[in-house]
Amino acid sequence: MHKKWRLVALLMFLLVVLLMTACRAESSKLADPSALEMEAPTESIDSTDPTDSPQENQEQDYAYTAPLTGMKVEEPAEKRPVAVMINNAPAARPQSGLSHADQIYEVLAEGGITRLIAIFQSEGTTETVGPIRSIRPYLIEIGESYGSIFAHAGGSQAAYSILQNQGKPYLDEISNAGPYYFRSSDRKAPHNLYSSLDQLREAAAKRGYSEENKSPVYSYLEEGTQVEGEEALHFDITYLTSSYEVSYDYDKSTNTYVRSVEGKEDIDADNGERLAASNVIVLSTAHKVLDDVGRLSVDLTSGGDAMLFQQGKVIHAKWSKQAGDLIRVTKEGKELPLVPGKTFFSIVTSVPPLGEHVIIRTP
Repeated sequence: MHKKWRLVALLMFLLVVLLMTACRAESSKLADPSALEMEAPTESIDSTDPTDSPQENQEQDYAYTAPLTGMKVEEPAEKRPVAVMINNAPAARPQSGLSHADQIYEVLAEGGITRLIAIFQSEGTTETVGPIRSIRPYLIEIGESYGSIFAHAGGSQAAYSILQNQGKPYLDEISNAGPYYFRSSDRKAPHNLYSSLDQLREAAAKRGYSEENKSPVYSYLEEGTQVEGEEALHFDITYLTSSYEVSYDYDKSTNTYVRSVEGKEDIDADNGERLAASNVIVLSTAHKVLDDVGRLSVDLTSGGDAMLFQQGKVIHAKWSKQAGDLIRVTKEGKELPLVPGKTFFSIVTSVPPLGEHVIIRTP
């Protein structure tokens, strides 16, 4: 009996010794910060993971350059350009989708109105684009210089002859791509026809048009480069009627010219964004009236006077265009690079001369 109690007492003594040893070890561990770091990684260790580095992610997001804007983009901009004929009548404003165009041309059509040719390449998916109108031969010439697929609704007889007899890639709401267009109920025809870039590209794929981008590109200024020229913070462009007077005002905070038409801010009806461009190119060329309807031919090959607006300044220059190439702006025989960003072209008549179409304003 005494032996049994002595055994129990011995076991209890050993248990107390073990507990005291464990407590000393834990106390020693708490007193040594390095012991805690060994047990669990600290927050600073996690932050050194290169996959979580903000700088690394930013570099990945801007690894590519959009060919028609010179802007850094997250993914390769490899899609074939789509040239969309945009209605610019007062009843068609504000238009939709233009803030996603890489480049926009404004050129006269019959009756003193102007038409917009929006070149989409690096942007645009499901957003509504339009209103969409008809096509003319010189509009084909502009779009073709980018290797574009054409999106339009109808056209002159001469334009149809070019599209059909020369096998151009076109998507016409009237003849071959109607299901990929739609009409809105908030406007009256013909100012209510729309599509989207996704729909147009789907239509192009169904018709078997090549998706390869073969567009020439422009040269762009390196970041931080300042251009030399006369100050031009505000200017107006006049066409033939007051309904098509365009104004641009330089916004230093964005390094762009913001656009107005008839004294009203020109906005994208899809998102309320005001249209703006890093470069505005105004060029003059010969226009000829072809018939009693007022249809025109526009000379896009002979070259002539041009004005390049960028960074709040204007450079007086020349323009030229070779077969299969884009319109180039030069000074003393050297091409002028563009500021990275969107570019607007305004094509005006050579009579009166360019200086009478463009008025530089002081605030």
